[in-house]
Amino acid sequence: MANFKDNEVRTCDTTGLPVCLNAQFFIKLNAVCAVVFLLIGALAAIGLALTRWPAVHLLPADWFYRVLTLHGLNMLIFWILFFEIAILYFCGTTLLNSRLASKKVAWVSWLLMIIGAVSVDVAIFQGNSDVLMTSYVPLKGSPLFYGGIILVAVGTLVGVFNYFGCIYIAKRDKTYEGSVPLVVFGATAAAIIAVGTLLHGAVVMLPTFAWSMGWIETVDPGWYRLIWWALGHSSQQVNVCAMVAVWYLIAYLAVGGKPLNETVCRTAFVFYILFINIASAHHLLVDPGVGTEWKIWNTGYAMYLAVLASMIHGFTVPAAIESAQRGRGYTAGLFTWLAKCPWKNPAFAASFMSMGIFGFIGGITGVTLGTQQINIIAHNTLRIPGHFHATVVGGTTLAFMGLAYYVVPLIFQREYPLKPLARIQPYIFAVGIVFMSLTMSFAGSYGVPRRHWDVEFTGSALGHSFDPGATLMLAGVGVGGTLAFLGLLLFILLTVWAVFLGKSNAGSPMEHWTPPLPPVADEDMEHKTPGAFALVILLLVCFAVYYFANWKALADVWWVR
Repeated sequence: MANFKDNEVRTCDTTGLPVCLNAQFFIKLNAVCAVVFLLIGALAAIGLALTRWPAVHLLPADWFYRVLTLHGLNMLIFWILFFEIAILYFCGTTLLNSRLASKKVAWVSWLLMIIGAVSVDVAIFQGNSDVLMTSYVPLKGSPLFYGGIILVAVGTLVGVFNYFGCIYIAKRDKTYEGSVPLVVFGATAAAIIAVGTLLHGAVVMLPTFAWSMGWIETVDPGWYRLIWWALGHSSQQVNVCAMVAVWYLIAYLAVGGKPLNETVCRTAFVFYILFINIASAHHLLVDPGVGTEWKIWNTGYAMYLAVLASMIHGFTVPAAIESAQRGRGYTAGLFTWLAKCPWKNPAFAASFMSMGIFGFIGGITGVTLGTQQINIIAHNTLRIPGHFHATVVGGTTLAFMGLAYYVVPLIFQREYPLKPLARIQPYIFAVGIVFMSLTMSFAGSYGVPRRHWDVEFTGSALGHSFDPGATLMLAGVGVGGTLAFLGLLLFILLTVWAVFLGKSNAGSPMEHWTPPLPPVADEDMEHKTPGAFALVILLLVCFAVYYFANWKALADVWWVR
């Protein structure tokens, strides 16, 4: 047992797990900030979606790029990093029966992150940092912009090392037996990747900050792009590890799902640590600053070891759910176990749909677009945002939403209001993001650029008109984006209501989202999982069809009369 001080711990009335009160405070603080930045990013998102829709074309050019910068940083960086720090504090304390390593360090981490994030948003609204999230040199933002990103990176690193301190204390005090729980192992993999990612962020922003201050004359654009993508893309790989850890946690909380072989799952997380950052290369395949050998190695060989890791998790999580469900007697047919899952539990629904969107849309498109030859016909078209909206939004954000439906009752000790609305919220958001992602991808297939304010080139000296199908797809982006925004806004309103006005459940278990499932007949019994295997085979078939369709599209580009 960890050496908790007096009044430093409580016992969760639902799970029976210890909750370190210092950690609980910072979990709440970081989670609330995460939702605030999610709201900022969401408001920016609806403006962008309605601008992409040619019939609406909401924003003028200057505000389009300003809002695009705001959206990228708040959604892909601030919302997710604050929430991931909350996850790390939870995993490092409650799941290890331990205490927070340092309250003072947690304060330093949060203060650096919040000052940095607010500084970046202020710089954007000042109108002198419309450089997008990538902020490619020679585009120049204000010193406040670059300095804020440095503070966020350093503050997050401080929080990560505080998490490592929690693990050290738990190991020293022997608060757990055997290996750390699988969810903690996954969170630790995310933290390890985060160290390298955030160090690259600080490294690339320091000379850029000096350049914006006028202390140095220039920053080499090729060097900047190479190092920046070790931050920009790798930060999403931190999300992947955290997202998968959330899948395992929700599978256990919702249906009692336990992986059939934890060693295989842990090996997959190790593959992420060693190889997942290599996927950053697909953003640099048209850059002359890196050699052909480097491009081939990163996109043709080593990248697939990270893909193997995702394939393993893509089987083991559904298999854990299926095994538990078949243990309850849901053994008829191939998918009865799936039909009997608690689909009215928004945490489970969000998590399972996150797996499906991430795998069938984000994963398939990611591997395909990361292929060197195919990348050339898709790079800098809307196919790229179509891909990462399926991974980061349909995957990570949806999974984190699902976790919130447990975090608020268990950590904040508040119940969600209007439970029927909460139950349909993940479906509204998922349908919207799938529709938006697919129509983005199809618009990109027509050659629509990913960052151009006016695809109709109104008033341009060099006009261009896309196929009418592109206009239809862009209308779909607007419709899907609006639906996703409504689902996201509903989540934020329900969560804020629950946190500040929700009914307290202190001293009693949380209210179940659905009637309790029948008990598992034999938790130690190994069950066959043909349904999960069938889902993986379906994924491989879809991948093969999409992959070879892209080679056909590439061959059409090379057509010779």
